[in-house]
Amino acid sequence: MSLIRWQPLKELDTLRRQMNHLFDEMIHSDREFDQFPQLENALWAPAIELKETDKDVILKAVVPGIEAKELDVQVSENAVSITGEHREEKCTEEKGYFRSELQYGQFQRTVPLPVSVKHDQVQSEFKDGVLTLTLPKAELSHRNVTKIDLTAQQKARETVVQQRQHDEHLQETMHERAAEEMGSAVAH
Repeated sequence: MSLIRWQPLKELDTLRRQMNHLFDEMIHSDREFDQFPQLENALWAPAIELKETDKDVILKAVVPGIEAKELDVQVSENAVSITGEHREEKCTEEKGYFRSELQYGQFQRTVPLPVSVKHDQVQSEFKDGVLTLTLPKAELSHRNVTKIDLTAQQKARETVVQQRQHDEHLQETMHERAAEEMGSAVAH
């Protein structure tokens, strides 16, 4: 029996190529009866850039080919929601399309914000398919912060132990005095 050297990197590369082929078949297949259904309505969401400054949170969203009137932007204290739709232009050409990798349909992207913002004071700019929102940070409310003393429980235990020791000492003292008084009363 001969030994075969194991080459994990070669096997990983083979696995990667097989997975790429599988996904290419799923997404770009031209055959009518495929093993996997074609993903015609693949999900798309705009790319987001989120930046925090001292006073603002700045959100940029890339939405190419969409006009401002086709976007619905909603801002709450802790999130931004961007909704829109890619619209297909109807063209009648004799040659037709052989393949289209453009995605059409609705999209929505909700972005959680790292801090609370003043959602009623948002400034926006839409230029060349890039939406920029400047979201002023909300004033930090005076939060009641309580420092937890982790030694408090230990201190309480020590106090209870000291109280028990004191009570025991008092009882011993009382028993000793009672015994002395009884002994002196018997002697008289």
